[in-house]
Amino acid sequence: MPDSGEVQPVKGANTGDSQVRVYAVAPRENADPDEIVDGFLEAMTSDDPGFATARKYLTKKAAQSWKPEQSITVLTTAPDREPTDRNADPDNQGRAYPLSGRKIATVDVRHAYQPVSPTEYLQSIHVVQQPSANGKGKEWRIDSLPPGLVLGEADFLRNYRSVNKYYFASGEDWVVADPVYIRQRQDPVTRMDTVTQTVKALLEGPTDWLKPAVDSRFPSGTELKSGVTTLATDDQSTLRVPLNRKADRVSGEVCRRMAAQLLFTLRDLTSVNVEQVELLGAAGQSLCRLGRGQAVEFAVRNTDRDENPYFVDEHGKLMMLLVGGKEANAPVEVPGPFGKGTVPLGSVAVDRGETRAAGVGETGRELFVSSISTDQDPLPAVLTSRAARPGDRLSAPSWDGRGDLWVADRDPAAPQLWMVPDGTGHPVKVRTPWLEDGARIESLRVSADGVRIALVVTRGERTTLQIGRIQRQTTGDEPVVSVLDLQPVASRMESVTAVSWAGPSRLVVVGKEAGGVQQIRYLQTDGSTSSTSVLPGLNGVTSVAASHTDKAPVVADSGNDGIVRLASGTNWQPVAKKGLSPVYPG
Repeated sequence: MPDSGEVQPVKGANTGDSQVRVYAVAPRENADPDEIVDGFLEAMTSDDPGFATARKYLTKKAAQSWKPEQSITVLTTAPDREPTDRNADPDNQGRAYPLSGRKIATVDVRHAYQPVSPTEYLQSIHVVQQPSANGKGKEWRIDSLPPGLVLGEADFLRNYRSVNKYYFASGEDWVVADPVYIRQRQDPVTRMDTVTQTVKALLEGPTDWLKPAVDSRFPSGTELKSGVTTLATDDQSTLRVPLNRKADRVSGEVCRRMAAQLLFTLRDLTSVNVEQVELLGAAGQSLCRLGRGQAVEFAVRNTDRDENPYFVDEHGKLMMLLVGGKEANAPVEVPGPFGKGTVPLGSVAVDRGETRAAGVGETGRELFVSSISTDQDPLPAVLTSRAARPGDRLSAPSWDGRGDLWVADRDPAAPQLWMVPDGTGHPVKVRTPWLEDGARIESLRVSADGVRIALVVTRGERTTLQIGRIQRQTTGDEPVVSVLDLQPVASRMESVTAVSWAGPSRLVVVGKEAGGVQQIRYLQTDGSTSSTSVLPGLNGVTSVAASHTDKAPVVADSGNDGIVRLASGTNWQPVAKKGLSPVYPG
């Protein structure tokens, strides 16, 4: 508790409860300009069809030109409406009301959430007098306003929800998550329910950031059949999706992949249980059917099975934890040189099949790869750093779903990101043009789909979390791999310590907000979050690991408390008094 300083007012915010609904109220007769502005700001947060009531606060021209569906500006709290300067317009031609707040994100017309470092938001609403409907007087109405919707974070999370669209990784047969935000209930503009909005967003194609690395199997121009605003399953949990004629000529195999994209996209919607998808052509004919069990072939390898966490014990040996049940089990030694301590480790990564591991030696200089399913002799290092200081050498490694191995060399003289094909091939220098401006990769985690990479990057005094898009090309016999278009994820965190993937589009992040204490929380890869995403407190966390599913516990290195785990419905439990580098496969 503070024991000095001035008393300051604190603006409260509701929790964003999705069960709360706001009903817009039309402007009353002879309302003063303050009421007009306040009423409009409130009406923007409602589910009013077509925002018809909100438009009643606007002049006819402004009502026609206002397009709330084009963008959303998200502020930390509802916009502050400042008093107007009544002396600024002595001729009484209108009044300007400044709007202010802290901007934290925008949502574009493709539903993509884009976080920004909290910045001042300054706009204004201008009101004028116009003849009333009965022609006997004048009414105040808004003739100029900011574009799109302007919402506080609580209102945004109450009205919108995150869903994952799925597209195929370029040149591959597995799908990649592409998170977007859609309306929680019926969309006021399109009048579509949540399921139909989600299908429409999928058909519109991937977000601009992910588009260069993925493909959609839906032919260009494919849309829902005109007039469709509701999609519901039948008593067999089959969802029939009517499409326009662009989809009529697809082959059976292409159609199966289209249906797979739909099944993966709809599986996270709690409002509907879809066991099977049937695609219909323009005349209502059946194009193909696909069940949830059949769609599994298009999932990233080894992401739906149970996984075990691993860590390095105080002697540099690789240990495995068995995660069955609520209680922590004793760690067990793995086969091979890593488990026997023949090659003492400082950090480790286990491949997705849990048959091999990559380890950086305790000095940080060398990267080794070894079997952890059978005994074998130690193999020579696949990569070596030349940096003088241990802290400037190799980062902890990471495997992608293709079986390729990634690691960063933090040598100040030659910082570099490396990819080792299949973990044993000739190391490939990854193209990272953004490393040339003095940035340094502290740690990394590659997604299971091999399309995205989470990077903890230091620039100057600040350490941030960024998501990069992985692009691959083949020139002759040499693969060309690039990490491009870094996007901030934890923009409200002043510093980030550790990160792990926790699902197809979710991360668990350790870091501090400005002036705050260390937190462990879940973040979406687009940078969005919610008030329920913070995990129970834990001091001195230096690394963290989470599974691809919610079945397994989160594991962390907590410094003085050693290796600990957090199972669902419990608090943190000790696993080993000393240890480091907890990881799940990947």
